[in-house]
Amino acid sequence: MAHRLDPLLRPESVAVVGASENNDSMGEWSLRNLLKGGYEGTIYPVNPKYDEVQGVKCYAYLADLPAPPDLVIFAVSDRWLEKVLDDAIDAGARAAVIMSTMYLDDDVTPPLRERVAKKIHDAGLVVCGANGMGFYNVRDHVWACGFDSSDHEAPGNVALISHSGSGMSGLIDSEERLRVNVAVSTGNELDATMDEYLDFVLDLPETKAVGLFIETARNPDGFRAALEKAARKEIPVVAIKVGRTEKSAELAVSHSGAIAGDDAAYEALFDHYGVQRVHDMDELATTLILFAELPRVGEGGLATLHDSGGERQLIIDLADEAAVPLTELSAVTVNELEGILDPELPAVNPLDAWSRGGPDSANQMANSLAAMMRDPGTAIGAVVQDRAPYGKVYRIYLEYMRRGREASGKPVALVAARQGTGHDEVVAESTAAGYPILDSVPLFLRGVRALFDYRDFLARENAAPPGVDLPSGAIEPGEAAALRLLADCGLPVVPVTIVSDESDAVADDFPVVLKTAAPGILHKSDVGGVILDIESEDELRACYRDMAERLGPAALIAPMAGDGVEMMLGARLDPQFGPVVLIGFGGVYAETLRDVAFALPPFTAEHARRCVDRLQLRPMLDGKRGRQPSDVDAFCDVAARFSTVVDALGDSIHEMDINPIIVHEKGCTIVDALVVA
Repeated sequence: MAHRLDPLLRPESVAVVGASENNDSMGEWSLRNLLKGGYEGTIYPVNPKYDEVQGVKCYAYLADLPAPPDLVIFAVSDRWLEKVLDDAIDAGARAAVIMSTMYLDDDVTPPLRERVAKKIHDAGLVVCGANGMGFYNVRDHVWACGFDSSDHEAPGNVALISHSGSGMSGLIDSEERLRVNVAVSTGNELDATMDEYLDFVLDLPETKAVGLFIETARNPDGFRAALEKAARKEIPVVAIKVGRTEKSAELAVSHSGAIAGDDAAYEALFDHYGVQRVHDMDELATTLILFAELPRVGEGGLATLHDSGGERQLIIDLADEAAVPLTELSAVTVNELEGILDPELPAVNPLDAWSRGGPDSANQMANSLAAMMRDPGTAIGAVVQDRAPYGKVYRIYLEYMRRGREASGKPVALVAARQGTGHDEVVAESTAAGYPILDSVPLFLRGVRALFDYRDFLARENAAPPGVDLPSGAIEPGEAAALRLLADCGLPVVPVTIVSDESDAVADDFPVVLKTAAPGILHKSDVGGVILDIESEDELRACYRDMAERLGPAALIAPMAGDGVEMMLGARLDPQFGPVVLIGFGGVYAETLRDVAFALPPFTAEHARRCVDRLQLRPMLDGKRGRQPSDVDAFCDVAARFSTVVDALGDSIHEMDINPIIVHEKGCTIVDALVVA
């Protein structure tokens, strides 16, 4: 099926404007890479200084070409770019790669970038860039990059799409275990955006995993659609999202001219579509290799083989930090291991299977790994042992992996206990054969965590979120209106009485809470606008008089909600992706610990439970020091119904805050709410 990016990524002819013989120039590398990649179409070097460049006939100008080129690679400075772009459009070009920064010291208004963007749009040109490093379509032998490159064998199995040029080349040119299919430096995205490249690579039959280095989604709807496609096709996406901090977000603006976006929205988006988020380039490379080279993991945990008792102990700590479960071996497996191991070695996972050495030690190691990998509680195995001198790999380790895979059919990897080296040819060969050889135990464990998380994502049930009937009418400001809205939607809201005069300050039962309802006060407790545990009508009237004098006559009276754990629910409108729901611990914890998770509405109670289970303070809900466990199911049900309300309200609200919602031993109660329309 034809794709809009075909003229760019699969052109039948390519013109290189500025093609050159000057060593290490953009003009030299732009042409050299096409030749090095084995491009099978027609190449037109364009430069009036040459009759021939790198053995290929050269043309003076684009107007001299015998036929319109599909793709034009601009290897010229920004001073010449606009003129050459006009020539390309006049020559009938369909696509272009622009790698320059699009900045002139003596520019005029509108600036070069805006002028070029308009010409691109008006001509319907498909463009990669600007301010990038081009792309490599390795499978189709189109290397449109103006910088030095290592070798890449077709077809590859990993696609990499990066807003950072170095985020592309720095990874694919320094890690031979990463077999690239398509790699793109999207740059400023004057035309083609990340979501389009993602959509393209998801249709390639060789693509087993996709890596993203993302600053922002310039086409949010398209980005969501592409992630939905990846989830539907069960192709894992691994992403670095920069701009998590305020300073980093500011730099994203200066680098790409685009807002980095709210990180909470991306966290929710990635969780919704099963995108595995990593924190640095090492994690990205390791995780992509695991997804691309290993069969999919099944149920269970990790079993590891060692030749060191100390390193065996270390991985227990590291696995706990990475939240990677280690297999609890069955009695059958333990019995089998006891028949293999030297008597002084305990039959436990992680397993140190080396003690006395000797001629049969290799068989002892291999048989031990095979036994652990056959265990029904094992999803993946690993040989965790140090490299040989000079960073080489002992080939007997490969035999351990082979025996383990053959015995179980499960994935297995070799991991250096310390950072190794890729200089040994065995490293790339074994990895490409489905037995990855990786470096750094922490990096491996983070990759395994991603394998497990993606497995669990695919196993999620696609149940329908709960329904809700929204009341008609406009959204009103104030706590009372917010509580009324939530109550009308069927959420468990504490009953409130609105008062504006001392004579109204009565209650049927005590204790009660008195809260100011003065407009414009968002944090009532900060100004003495909340008085708890009022025990009598006289005390209530006295408290009301004091509060009315300080903050005005508008107030709310409500019964005390009873004991429980304070949680919170919130929502805010993200400018890129719409409403995002926040789930976390409330009260004083809300602003001090910020222990929260984010989700795209609407979602089910089961998804709310997954969010709650990720919170650091989650054990507080299980009951501590004589307290009964809280009703987590009730809270998750309310969270799901709240998400449906938020989704139905759409962009009619800017923010909504429920803090706190008291989770009791049975049920829960919303005691405070706020809506910003």
